Formats: sequence, structure tokens, C-alpha cells
Amino acid sequence: MKPKILAFYGSPRRNGNTATLLHEAVEGAKEEGAEVEEIVLRDLKMSPCLEIYGCKKTGRCAIQDDFQKVYDMLVSCDGIMLASPIFFYAVSAHTKILMDRCQSLWVRKYWLEGRKREPEKARRKALFISVGATKGKRLFDGVILSVKYFLDTFDATLWKSLLYRQLDFMGDVLKHPEYLEECGKAGKDLVAALS
Repeated sequence: MKPKILAFYGSPRRNGNTATLLHEAVEGAKEEGAEVEEIVLRDLKMSPCLEIYGCKKTGRCAIQDDFQKVYDMLVSCDGIMLASPIFFYAVSAHTKILMDRCQSLWVRKYWLEGRKREPEKARRKALFISVGATKGKRLFDGVILSVKYFLDTFDATLWKSLLYRQLDFMGDVLKHPEYLEECGKAGKDLVAALS
């Protein structure tokens, strides 16, 4: 059976460096037979979390917008690809909205289901791709921690991170074909890891 992978484009630039790298990973996964659903976060109508805790009843977010469809896709997929550029040592605003809206999944897992079941091993694997403009030694530290906690809400683990420094302007990544190749290979390897 073909693994189902969700690929989230978290950059505000549709054809920026981050999107280009994720596209290579997506193509690699498709070459290996995966079914990949690509989601451009900037195109979604998705409110930030309003912390109204409407999710305490059922584990579903009470806000009726595009997140409802994303929620269903997250709980039914086999793997995740998430790509975001770095903004002030954090993910993009578009990516952060997605992460925060998964508070409903956290509530479902730890408040509602947590009382009824034993903790289970994460069954989904995720590839995270990120790009930063500076050389900062700790450029990705905070982001990696946030991504790990985000993934945990829907029983996923961070399988691999591809982190690239000193890419800022549109097209900078094209000067590094080895980065593109690495992402394509990671997409293929993710499919193998999910099989």
C-alpha cells in the first residue's frame, strides 16, 4: 500500500528557497510511489488559535475554517514533510498558526484519550526542512524543539531534519545543487522508512 504523506509549504514565498527544497523532497517521495498531498499554508484561510478551548469536549477545534480539513488529513496520514524558513529564530507565521491550531490534537491526546489509553509509540515519521539567512550557531535550536512537540500531538516523530544556513534571497538555493539532491534523497528515504 502506498504511504500517504502530507507536505506543508510554510514559506510566505511560493517559489522561495524553502519551497524549492520541499518540492525536491516531494518529487523524491512520489518517485518511490508515495501519495503526496501538498498544502501551501499561505493559501489557507486559517485563524490563529483563539484559546477558547472549544476542543475540550471532542478534541476537535471549534473554529470552522480550513484547519478542519487539515485536521482530518493529519490524523489519517502516514508521514509528514514540513518546510519553513526561519523568522527571528522561529518558524514562519503561517507555520506557527498550523502548529498552534494543533492544540486541539494535544487536548484530544492528553486530556481526552490520555485518561483512557496507555501511551503508544509514535507511528508517523516527519521530515523537517528549514532555511535561515544567517550563520547563527543556534539558529535552529528553538525551531527543532517546537517541531518535535508539534509532531507529538498527532503521534509523529522527527525522523530527519535538513537545515540550511545562509540562504536568504530568492534563488540562493540554486547555487547549491547538493542541497536539492539531499532533499530529493530524503523524500525517497522517508517513503522507505514508512514502508
